[in-house]
Amino acid sequence: MTIVTTNQPLGTPTWIDLGIPDLELAMSFYGSVFGWEFDVGPEEFGRYTMCLLRGKKVAALMPVDAETSTAYWWNVYLATDDVDDTTAKCRALGAEPLAEPMQIADQGSMSILRDPSGAQFGLWQGAAHVGCELVNESGALLRNDLVTTDPVAARSFYSTVFGFTLDGNDELPGVDFTFLRRPDGHEVGGIIGDPQAVASSWGTLFQVEDADRAVAAARGAGGTAEDATNMKYGRTAEITDPFGATFTVGAPLPGVQEA
Repeated sequence: MTIVTTNQPLGTPTWIDLGIPDLELAMSFYGSVFGWEFDVGPEEFGRYTMCLLRGKKVAALMPVDAETSTAYWWNVYLATDDVDDTTAKCRALGAEPLAEPMQIADQGSMSILRDPSGAQFGLWQGAAHVGCELVNESGALLRNDLVTTDPVAARSFYSTVFGFTLDGNDELPGVDFTFLRRPDGHEVGGIIGDPQAVASSWGTLFQVEDADRAVAAARGAGGTAEDATNMKYGRTAEITDPFGATFTVGAPLPGVQEA
């Protein structure tokens, strides 16, 4: 468990949100899967809804117009202490700004970009809102990995902008996986090269106590899910919510958590 009370270092995944066409259905689904409670925002802020775990912010749901939005996905925001400067660096390296830097009341500042490999991500410079206040525990964000058809471009871009070091992973033979580590050595995510990927995108992994139970809850709440399977780092499953947004849940394997 990690409680976050200050802004994360540069490049760290710090916030996630999801645009959805039906807020009530989304709250019902994600409440069933993760046990979240919800703080629905006022109309003037688009009913931007905070997802809470034990009273702490772990994500947000954002109502969008179903007539203009045809695809839904979990957005990841990487931390910065200067959103204007980092956005400019991203642009200079070939990223496409989708939303220019803007201030969100007293909460902080953000921008949205598409990296040179085609994946969308956000930047967040926290003020009153630092991002996820609880991570690395059941019902909260565990990690984000970029799946891309162009890992060479992605590795060059993110290492240059955020100062990440790039380490391979011999524990996953046959998989083009690169660890992303901050200058202090902390692992913040990874890049997975997959020539069969439909498009480049950042994935979101939530920790759960029991992956099979999360799968059953998702199916019962109107989503779909693959059966959970064991991998080296835990028991995981891919879940798709009622709107088509996908995410992964992962639980420690017996004996691994203690180790």
